[in-house]
Amino acid sequence: REYFVFLELCFVLGGLAVASNPSPYYGVVGLVLGSVVGCGWLLSLGVSFVSLVLFMVYLGGMLVGFVYSVSLAADPFPETWGSWGVVGYGVGLV
Repeated sequence: REYFVFLELCFVLGGLAVASNPSPYYGVVGLVLGSVVGCGWLLSLGVSFVSLVLFMVYLGGMLVGFVYSVSLAADPFPETWGSWGVVGYGVGLV
C-alpha cells in the first residue's frame, strides 16, 4: 500500500516538474521521471506488456518533442528549479 502512495507522489512530482519549469533542458527530466514512475505503477498492477509498450512509445514521443523544443529555445542560461521564477510557478500550481 505504501508503495502505491510513493509511486503516485512521484508521478505527481514529475508532472509538477514539467509544468513548473520553463526550460526544456530541465523539463525533460520531469517527463522521464513521470514516464518511468507511471510505467512502474502499471508494472506493479501486473500489466507488464502494456507498461513496456507505453514506455517505449511515450519515451520516443518525449525525445522528439524535447529535441524540437531545444532546437527552438537555444537559451545559453536556462532557468533551473532553484530560481525564484520556477519556485513561484511550482507554488502557483500547487
